[in-house]
Amino acid sequence: MKKNPKNPVGWFEIYVDDMKRAKKFYETVFKCKFEKLSASNPVMWMFPGSMTGGGSTGALVKMKGFRAGGNSVLVYFRAADCAVETARAVAAGGRVQKKKASIGEWGFISLVIDSEGNMIGIHSMK
Repeated sequence: MKKNPKNPVGWFEIYVDDMKRAKKFYETVFKCKFEKLSASNPVMWMFPGSMTGGGSTGALVKMKGFRAGGNSVLVYFRAADCAVETARAVAAGGRVQKKKASIGEWGFISLVIDSEGNMIGIHSMK
């Protein structure tokens, strides 16, 4: 089996019901501090890390209408242009949850539902 030299996972989100409780849990378990990303809906606190460094970073997210538990972890895969992979997902039997959208200086995202009903994110800078 050929090894891929680059991990395609670029971002993840863990949806929570109680942000204070969740932050305390993750800070305790992983001995880390979070950086607040937003004050509105959704409320996001980012794990420490670098978008350009090795590994992957992500955030705890509290969003109205999206409860914790039951597969509420969203993994984002890196892409050159997320619209390309979104089209491939549809061709492979998936469906679009959110078409390509700007997230400001952090690039673009799209959300797709895979063939098994799981939602994944795709992130690109263009």
